[in-house]
Amino acid sequence: MRQVVLDTETTGLEVEQQHRIIEIGCVELVNRRLTGRSFHRYLNPERDIDEGALEVHGLSREQLAREPKFADIHAEFLEFVRDAELIIHNAPFDVAFLNAELARLPGGLSLAGCQILDTLPLARQMHPGQRNSLDALCKRYSVDNSQRDYHGALLDARLLAEVYLAMTGGQATLVLSAETDTIRLRTRLEMPDPDLGAVRIAVIEASAEELAAHERLLAILDKASAGKTVWRAL
Repeated sequence: MRQVVLDTETTGLEVEQQHRIIEIGCVELVNRRLTGRSFHRYLNPERDIDEGALEVHGLSREQLAREPKFADIHAEFLEFVRDAELIIHNAPFDVAFLNAELARLPGGLSLAGCQILDTLPLARQMHPGQRNSLDALCKRYSVDNSQRDYHGALLDARLLAEVYLAMTGGQATLVLSAETDTIRLRTRLEMPDPDLGAVRIAVIEASAEELAAHERLLAILDKASAGKTVWRAL
């Protein structure tokens, strides 16, 4: 199963006010394992950046002036996420901005056909009444986010991938257990039957002191259970 963990940074919070994407970061998971493949681009938004957004990600319009526009990289981006389930924290935000960027291009492109897993409602379901921001989840699942002085799309995608794997770790355990059982079964089928006649079983008898200590314990249990000690019944 192929999944892509995705995050974006933007010039502001309102897609309706023509705010734009300035950074896209993606990391790839295949069968719940990070493959090392990623997609990362800074983008020229062709507009000013809100002061509040600048405080979050630290990217200024001047820094991004020479970066490509979304139209220049959209084909490469769509190819990277093709046929993958997208894992996004607070997915409606990122998807709205991505669809707005795609809608500006000819051809009526969108992410409408993509399967999306939103980790925010998943976290809220697992941890009701608690903070479920990415920072809070990193702390809860012992994911090191010490390098997160500013929000960054690629860094946040990598952190979210670790958080997602930790949150859904029971699935990994089940997969590992199934694989281990399969390996054991194959080994059992391929190995010859052991020569039981050649096996020597060592018998170690209890010492007198150990038997006396055992009897003292049984006496205590007899008293506590009104003579109904299970060991004596056996």
